Amino acid sequence: MKLGLFNLMTQRDASVTPRRIIEDTVAMVKLADEIGFDIAWFAEHHFSNYSVCPSPLMMASYCAAVTRKIRLGTAVLVLPLYNPVRLVQEIGLLDVQSGGRAVIGIGSGYQKYEFDRFHRSLSDKTAVTLELWDIIEMALEHGVIEYKGKFFDIPRSPIAIRPLQKPMPEIYVTGLEPQVLQRAVRAGYVPFITSGWRGIELLREMYKHVQGQYAAAGIPPDRRPLAVQQYMFVTDDKAEAQDIAERARYIGRVVTAMRAGDPVLSGHFIQPPPIPNEPPLETIRDNLVIGDPHFVAEKLVSEIRELGTTHLSCFMQIGSVEGKRSLRSLSRFAAEVVPLMEKHFGMSLDEVNGRVSEREQAAATA
Repeated sequence: MKLGLFNLMTQRDASVTPRRIIEDTVAMVKLADEIGFDIAWFAEHHFSNYSVCPSPLMMASYCAAVTRKIRLGTAVLVLPLYNPVRLVQEIGLLDVQSGGRAVIGIGSGYQKYEFDRFHRSLSDKTAVTLELWDIIEMALEHGVIEYKGKFFDIPRSPIAIRPLQKPMPEIYVTGLEPQVLQRAVRAGYVPFITSGWRGIELLREMYKHVQGQYAAAGIPPDRRPLAVQQYMFVTDDKAEAQDIAERARYIGRVVTAMRAGDPVLSGHFIQPPPIPNEPPLETIRDNLVIGDPHFVAEKLVSEIRELGTTHLSCFMQIGSVEGKRSLRSLSRFAAEVVPLMEKHFGMSLDEVNGRVSEREQAAATA
């Protein structure tokens, strides 16, 4: 099982500047590199404080220069918002810049607020995503694009800068649309699920849906990679745990406002109303992986065993939590939680659910 660090880069209020958020994020990525995390993920969002990162490729490129081993991933590229001929070249550029450490997370998006400002139709998102997916695979695998579809018409165009990884960087896919999932699992890409503040109950539902698509594709159980993202924070302090839960609730409220289509803003700050049927803060805290090292380890081990997680994405810099606090949590996770998890499993995390996709196997034997 591999470990990832997810970076949403939320700006909670104006006292937390974008510069500080970027500096804190880079510090987290550097530490993740030092302690042996496998991937650093960068989000993509636009026109609000939900995230100050409009370009995960640019953040990954910047962090490639200040890290040594950790892979740099996009979580995710919202494909309908992109010009494909520019996108495929920038993916190639990132992989070359990073020495072959790029990981590509893709998704179709969900926020009408963002789509409207790019003059994109949310109703077309799946169809557009599938065409862009065709173009990405064509460019990265063959070094040339020639495509005629409903949304894109591209004359024959050679790609000058291609990824070092062959046939292409590893691909992770978000979204539960059957067309998207079927294509992902058949290609050997990794489904990527997250439940936000709602925890294991929603993860179970998403897991069943993903497994159904694997079964429909005829893929045996031992060949089913799955990436799972969790809000988590390591702390012995009950007041700090409550604070982190409140920050997670804030993010949940922002997401709810954006899903509704037209959030109320003050400048670029979303004014988030309570979530419909919002549970008590204590319930949100208990849904997430927040607590002392023993609690965090036991909860993660239980969920990994149940879901068959092959990649665990850790979201610790929650709601603009101060950099020193998130760094402390990440350090404790590596020093205290990981050994406890390995003791529970009786093996290293690298050996846990050690299933690889056909694409990874081919790359390993190339």
